Amino acid sequence: MDFIHDPYQPGETIAAIATPPGEGGVAIIRISGEKALDIADKVFSGSVHSYQTHTAHFGHIHENGKHVDDVLLLVMLGKRSFTGEDTVEVHCHGGRLITRRVLDVILHAGARAARPGEFSFKAFINGKLDLAQAEAIQELICAKNEHALDAAEEQLQGKLSIKISLFQQKITHIAAILEAWVDFPEEGLEFATLEEVCGELQEMCSEMQKLVDTFHDGKIVHDGVSLCLIGRPNVGKSSLLNALLDKERAIVSPQPGTTRDIVEDNLRLNGLNLRVIDTAGIREAVEAIEQEGVRRTHSEMTKADLILLVLDITEGLHHDDRQLLQKLPLNKTIITWNKQDLHHTEIPQLDAPHILTLSAKEKVGLENLHAKIQDVVWEHGPPSREEIIITNARHKEALCNAICAANKVIEGLHADLSPEFLAMDMRQCLNELGKVIGTNITEDILSAIFSTFCVGK
Repeated sequence: MDFIHDPYQPGETIAAIATPPGEGGVAIIRISGEKALDIADKVFSGSVHSYQTHTAHFGHIHENGKHVDDVLLLVMLGKRSFTGEDTVEVHCHGGRLITRRVLDVILHAGARAARPGEFSFKAFINGKLDLAQAEAIQELICAKNEHALDAAEEQLQGKLSIKISLFQQKITHIAAILEAWVDFPEEGLEFATLEEVCGELQEMCSEMQKLVDTFHDGKIVHDGVSLCLIGRPNVGKSSLLNALLDKERAIVSPQPGTTRDIVEDNLRLNGLNLRVIDTAGIREAVEAIEQEGVRRTHSEMTKADLILLVLDITEGLHHDDRQLLQKLPLNKTIITWNKQDLHHTEIPQLDAPHILTLSAKEKVGLENLHAKIQDVVWEHGPPSREEIIITNARHKEALCNAICAANKVIEGLHADLSPEFLAMDMRQCLNELGKVIGTNITEDILSAIFSTFCVGK
């Protein structure tokens, strides 16, 4: 969606299918804008202009006297609608063809096809929700797990926005004090002391930093975690992949080097989304195809959020295993001794924080692996439902910039700079906070944000 070259026009009437494509019992087509009632009145069998807000009416859609579909029509007027403009929803029979036909009738009657996220954009422009809440709508729709759903719901309810607004109020209050120091230097009025102002700024920076620090968990909640299985050929990586997924996803063979390419699948684990990646066994490969497989293994290993190094307990620690251990970041590596069903003697001692034993073939020890994955992923335990966390990199960047600007003010005050020279940094701090909730945002940023939304939302 490009609002710069094709700008949004307030009140312009748009329409789109608001339900997912495919076959179903009901599909919803949304119309919103100044002419929503006029357009609905043209195509619906009833007298739409006579309907009260938030009422539902049964009838049919028609075009040129021809019956198109029996529908349920809902009317929501003005500020009482999601967009803040007159809105009509047409609930027709589900199915790609019939839904598209009803939409085409509405578009022929004068509506314009909505751009991605344009209904939410209308709601933002009309003050029905701020930018953080608008973004939460899309995150709510796309949530892949319960943690993501809870975080999006909290943001949609405005808890992050309230937090940001409090920061803005504190900055505005401090800016007023600095202005008073400049305008009334000799009046002897009782303003806050330098120590009090710096202390308040430092306290606010600390609170903002706490919010920034939640992004680690927020990113996990929003994006999930990539888990890469690596190790020498024939240590049981593919067997472990199949055991984790509880299905035969990868070919298992006693012949070393069976896996030549990346094999991946998705796994839900206690509310956590994992992208599990099985890789080619790492060894000195002669064949060109296997060499490429090993190269891709190293590439996936460097990008992974979490690494599962699979070792063969029946063979002990091999020279290739030692070389791998030297290259791996041990803080995000779980060392997994596999084939414990074939070996019962003491395993070699390793200086690493995350080690366990299991049998992928017999599916023994998988519960311990699940628990270990959770422990390594969540540094301080999974976020609670009541905790405000940020899941958006844009929010993190804005908060970091706000902290930087506030720290410049503190440094300037300690350096005995005149408060008037710190006004720019104060404004910068306010501007950055405004970017989170949309009180200070450019059209190109708005375009980029809303273009990622679903059509019809």
